[in-house]
Amino acid sequence: MILRKALDDVGLPEVQFSTRVVADQAEAEAVGFAGSPTILIDGCDPFAASTGTAGLACRLYRDDAGLSGTPPLAPLRQALKRAAEHR
Repeated sequence: MILRKALDDVGLPEVQFSTRVVADQAEAEAVGFAGSPTILIDGCDPFAASTGTAGLACRLYRDDAGLSGTPPLAPLRQALKRAAEHR
């Protein structure tokens, strides 16, 4: 999984994470779910779009190669480093 790789890459192999299944549109709206996959770091979405649209959908991420169904590794590493520095 990309999150495990990013955590290991930035020297955080001891950090554990959990996954959550968002079952329906009502739940997606209630929790502000931006689509799958969404990664939250300390409750914040480092890839949040300014539109703030919540919904039960697949999520696309943009990187230098175009669009992908997973967050780009380099920005994910940067977000994890920033969060670790603020702890």
